[in-house]
Amino acid sequence: MSLTLMSGVFAHDHQIPVKYTCDGEDVSPPLEWAGIPDNTRSFALVCDDPDAPGGTFQHWAVYDIPPETTFLEEGFSSAGTPGRFPEGANDFGKTAYGGPCPPAGHGAHHYRFRLLALDVDHLDLPGKATMEEVEKTARAHMLAETELVGHYEREG
Repeated sequence: MSLTLMSGVFAHDHQIPVKYTCDGEDVSPPLEWAGIPDNTRSFALVCDDPDAPGGTFQHWAVYDIPPETTFLEEGFSSAGTPGRFPEGANDFGKTAYGGPCPPAGHGAHHYRFRLLALDVDHLDLPGKATMEEVEKTARAHMLAETELVGHYEREG
């Protein structure tokens, strides 16, 4: 079985509910995974928007997730309540989840939640690591990767 990432609130390639966006409560959606590769020692999770007008926009990075962890509950991370694992700084300038918030009238954007199974217990990163630093460092230790894509659009 290969690594898979799912959410109980949206299916792959479907709409992300408003609750998890800047138009709602802006809390992280529930996520769960299965098919963990042997020798996994930790996980990293990143979320970005490749459709942003200025290039890929970084929304969330969580790392040093223990290997026995198989889910992050709804609201694991939000601007006022960072999660219990280290988080990288996103393009909103916060070290917490920043939900979908595309420009109004810009069309549907695709939000890629990517889970990486890693061969190290923790990533050697500075306290204020950026999401880009988290992903680059994680990829150097990656055993497997899976992706869950959700859509969101704001009317103009």
